[in-house]
Amino acid sequence: MPFIPHTEDDVREMLAVIGAPDINTLFEEIPADLRAQGLTQVPDALTEMQIGQLMQRRAAQDGTYLNFIGAGAYQHHIPAAVWAIVTRGEFYSAYTPYQAEASQGTLQLLYEYQTMMASLTGMEVSNASLYDGASALSEACLMAVRANRKSQSAKFLLPSNVNPTYCKVAKAIAGNQNLQFETIHFDASGLVTLDALKQYATDDITALVIQQPNFFGQLEDVDALTDWAHAKGAMVIAVVNPTSLAILKPPGEWGSAGKGADIVVGDGQPLGVPLASGGPYFGFITTRMEYVRQMPGRIIGRTVDMEGRQGFTLTLQAREQHIRRGKATSNICTNQGLLVTAATIYMAITGATGLENIAIMSQQRCKELVESLTAIKGVKAAFTGSRFHEAVILLERNVGEVLSTLLKHGIVGGYDISAHYPKLGNALLVCTTEMNSSEDIAAYAKALAEILND
Repeated sequence: MPFIPHTEDDVREMLAVIGAPDINTLFEEIPADLRAQGLTQVPDALTEMQIGQLMQRRAAQDGTYLNFIGAGAYQHHIPAAVWAIVTRGEFYSAYTPYQAEASQGTLQLLYEYQTMMASLTGMEVSNASLYDGASALSEACLMAVRANRKSQSAKFLLPSNVNPTYCKVAKAIAGNQNLQFETIHFDASGLVTLDALKQYATDDITALVIQQPNFFGQLEDVDALTDWAHAKGAMVIAVVNPTSLAILKPPGEWGSAGKGADIVVGDGQPLGVPLASGGPYFGFITTRMEYVRQMPGRIIGRTVDMEGRQGFTLTLQAREQHIRRGKATSNICTNQGLLVTAATIYMAITGATGLENIAIMSQQRCKELVESLTAIKGVKAAFTGSRFHEAVILLERNVGEVLSTLLKHGIVGGYDISAHYPKLGNALLVCTTEMNSSEDIAAYAKALAEILND
């Protein structure tokens, strides 16, 4: 955002208007001994050119790497226009308003975001975002308890091939509110099957969580799992990658009858949000209209005024800031307004066809990567079957050591999942997006072969 300093004349004019002789008078209520007497620990100022040179040197220290890590955070191309627009003052300095009508532009953008996310997931309503994908799953579980009133157990079936971080967060947040989580184990193909659910045939289950694609990148039989849950009177909570929905069946259509999932959550980071040392991210949640009043957070609505002019407002805002805390659907569900702005612009620029092309290219690159890596002696794929843009490969060497050596070759080789899934052995989760070229994949394969054959 441009910085325009006030001139001395500007300062004098402003002081004259408020009747203050000088700036220090504005702080006279602060005792003199509490005021800073100077910034003695701050180094001498640098010129703009010197600052630029310093930042370039600092950036060079980070280095430039070929990236094959995913596990919930993905490196996609972000059109330059996205953040050029997002960082305009109108958006950059705005916060989701509490007096909604005061910021029609922000509300309209959030309304468009909700429309896009509902369309992408095949659901009927979306809120104005949540913190991140992990907390969104927690909120979905709490929401399911309120929405599925036929169930009295507050028991959730949580497959172990759901993102481990999401599982930990859900158990920390919702588990401490008396929700029970039963772990469902995956089979040799990395998938959850109906056989794994048989032991719960007579149990009262509030909801079944299904991640598609799952943490391993494998594609679940979502229709069969959804039908099983609904036949038992359980809700279905879908955890999805928004990019994958450009080519996969949307959760709103899961099941043989097409009834679909009941609540859909995920992380919107792939939609125009850059990777930046662990964040920030934003979570999304969509659902059916019948559950809209159980949904946490803000929901923006469109209406017309007495003169027929279009307007936007906070239709539902069941947060603790707006209603009595005991009746709030959540006490932690803020929205990530700036990142949602980026996602909305990103989706508008790429469009449906563009997003589909990104998803297809990401999937094709993954196939190419797996074929290249498994051609190396001592490397094999952990699972067969259909996948999206991630895959698990097994090594005959310690994964952590291999990744450390790959870094010396300028390659971020993936995510070590050995600690999360010790039974898999030396397991490495690798990922590709449209950003990974065939040349990048060849360089990875060459470096890995050299390391394993050393």
